[in-house]
Amino acid sequence: MNILVLHGPNLNLFGRREPHIYGTTTLAEINERLGAIARELDVTLETFQSNHEGALIDKLHERIDSAQGALVNPAGLTQHGVPLHDAIKAMPFPVLEIHMSNIAAREAWRAHSIISPAVKATIQGLGWRSYTFGLRALVDLVRDNRQA
Repeated sequence: MNILVLHGPNLNLFGRREPHIYGTTTLAEINERLGAIARELDVTLETFQSNHEGALIDKLHERIDSAQGALVNPAGLTQHGVPLHDAIKAMPFPVLEIHMSNIAAREAWRAHSIISPAVKATIQGLGWRSYTFGLRALVDLVRDNRQA
């Protein structure tokens, strides 16, 4: 099973950017934790971060036939990323939306996600655990769908 993890704009600054909101865990540490879980679950993991919406969309398109699921933290594209929304909807596999913070508990303009209607589910507000819980849930979903 191949799982894709996409990290959106500015997430390369995890650990430095607003640690009172996002904590001090770096993106590299999140990817390391995901890699350990992937090995435990016997799945292949590809992680990718970009500050450009088109690069995230290109990665989804590249993996349309080879991935079985994806985790996407759209970051600043959450509220306005129509092209990312459309690309996610085109995927034949389940996609989970991930947020380290609870976007509903932040500024009012952050509360609405244009991405949420395109994904299977959203996991948010758990810090780096949003990613690790998301990976475990996604692998379970894919395995359950294979058995159905």
